[in-house]
Amino acid sequence: MVLFHSMQMVSLLTAAAFILLIWFGAMKNPIKIAGIFVRQLFSSRKYLFHIIALIAILLLNNVELQIENAMNLTWDFTPMIHQLEGNFVQTVQHFFANNWITTVVGFFYVVIFQTLLLSSLAIYTAEKKDEMVYATIYAVIINYVIAIPFYLFFPVNEVWSYAPAHVQFLMLDVYPKFEEQYRALSGLNNCFPSLHTSISVTLAILAIRSGNRRWAIFTTASAAIIIFSIFYLGIHWLTDMLGGVVLAVTASSIGYWFAHRGTVQSPARLRVPNRDVGQ
Repeated sequence: MVLFHSMQMVSLLTAAAFILLIWFGAMKNPIKIAGIFVRQLFSSRKYLFHIIALIAILLLNNVELQIENAMNLTWDFTPMIHQLEGNFVQTVQHFFANNWITTVVGFFYVVIFQTLLLSSLAIYTAEKKDEMVYATIYAVIINYVIAIPFYLFFPVNEVWSYAPAHVQFLMLDVYPKFEEQYRALSGLNNCFPSLHTSISVTLAILAIRSGNRRWAIFTTASAAIIIFSIFYLGIHWLTDMLGGVVLAVTASSIGYWFAHRGTVQSPARLRVPNRDVGQ
């Protein structure tokens, strides 16, 4: 079943998903949440700086593809990974093969994945949980900072593109023009570690720590579906997923620590000791 006919359709579905998810996660009018977000951008330099830093690291991921092409490296670790894993991905894909499953996991891989980050930031902002906003930003930046060197110097091709793996690229059943329109956002040999795994698991871990039970349940379920999708669609190796989980645990822990340290120490620096008049 073709779900995405163009990038315009992807953008439209992403916008609709974003509105629904921030309403679900914060239980507030999405328009009101958007207003809170905009006011925060103009009223807090710290908030604005962190958002700009996040956008910069996301753009750097695209620059990485250009740097990689310029480097023109010839080595490829895909055969080694295949020899290590065998036919795990092929087994998963063949066992679960179903048109409806393909449609659902394709939607989560393309739309829900990129919506989770935006929704998390909007929800935590609406709930005035500054610590979680900054923890999310730090953790995502750490994910990319650690992953990009691997993409440059440890190239591993997607499973479907490696003929001996005998795996189909089922994404084309959902998004026929994926290679033409979406590939520029995701390099063919940028497999290890899996950022789809690491980012979704990172957001789930932080959602659990946020105390928002609804959002924690949704992000955890989404992370599980996205992890399944990377195998089912024929994109990532098991090794990529394991590396992504390790990266997620590391990034979320460090990101939360930095955010907690910042939000705890900042008020302390501004606090004026109480002094009794008679002393």
